[in-house]
Amino acid sequence: MITTGGVTEEGRTDGLAEGLAKGLAEGLAEGAAKGVAAGLSDGRLVALYQELRRRGVSNFPEVAGSLGLSPEEFERCRTELVTLGLIVPTTSTHATSVDLRDAAWRPDEDAVASVDPEIALLRVLDQERARLREHLAEADQAYSTLETLAGTFLRPGSLTRSEIAVETITDYRRIQQALEDIIDVTQEASCSMYPTGPARQVPERIFERDRRKLAHGVRVRAIYRSQDAVRPEAAEVLNRRAELGVEVRIAPDLPMTMVIVDEQYAIVPLRPEAPGEGAILARGPLLVRSFLSLYEHCWHTATPYGDDVAPERGGDGLSEQQRAALQMLAAGMKDEKIARNLGVSLRTVSRMLSELMQELGASSRFEAGVRAVRLGWLD
Repeated sequence: MITTGGVTEEGRTDGLAEGLAKGLAEGLAEGAAKGVAAGLSDGRLVALYQELRRRGVSNFPEVAGSLGLSPEEFERCRTELVTLGLIVPTTSTHATSVDLRDAAWRPDEDAVASVDPEIALLRVLDQERARLREHLAEADQAYSTLETLAGTFLRPGSLTRSEIAVETITDYRRIQQALEDIIDVTQEASCSMYPTGPARQVPERIFERDRRKLAHGVRVRAIYRSQDAVRPEAAEVLNRRAELGVEVRIAPDLPMTMVIVDEQYAIVPLRPEAPGEGAILARGPLLVRSFLSLYEHCWHTATPYGDDVAPERGGDGLSEQQRAALQMLAAGMKDEKIARNLGVSLRTVSRMLSELMQELGASSRFEAGVRAVRLGWLD
């Protein structure tokens, strides 16, 4: 047993528990008092209760009738007064405390006795204290269970020291849950890069996550490919994130999908060339810092993104979007598939390819693809 200044640790804990219970009880008492006040805000109910108090013990229907209460008002007032504990039956078949809690009593006769409001309040408070003790016991049991599970399945210090832990995840839903989990516990910074763009992400979920983290002072960074800056749907996501305060950059190419949180967690694909096969959840600074070094390299070689960022063009004068369209055209893709891959309308693809054909001096799309290859535009 640990003692500090003459006070045992056990005594300190008991005092804390007692103080917590007292504070909660006082809050419950205040709530109960407000409930009584709210119940007695009805003029007819107040008049009925005052008459019952004046008489002490009386025939309830008789008193209600003398005040001209309708059958509906009679039933409502009776229920409220019983629920608040302001009247109790006085016949030979007294209601139990359980009956009084939910107004479930029907005495042999209709005589009732009025109860002082302070006494009624103390009774309500006692009931709430008993209920609180039950909740505290349940919480204590749940805490003990979780503590046991944590000791069984987690290595001590695995989240704060230098141990390395790697988990392979192949279920897409589990990957998304792991992503939500690590981002939810971000304290300082999160970094991400998306070679495939934001296509598989739910925009509103991204924005809500950004707002929550930025509001808590977390630095949020994201890198996308340059071609995402010219695809309308993807560009909208980039714009919204930048407007919220996320640091967004774009790069011609990215090595793999990557999410890093606080130098403590990292999610990367099992195989960068096949991101759909699964992911690796890495824990521990020693391993995560290696991924972070790669991320920092990509970050410093990327270009800051903003509303005024224009599509990058190479020495051939082509934008990333035009080059991508030509590559897909040369691969034999139809316009519909090119439009889906670029995230643009079919009309936009038709216009873009017509312009490219004119620039290449080609009479057909096939010829345009051949000439683009010969000119080295698709290297």
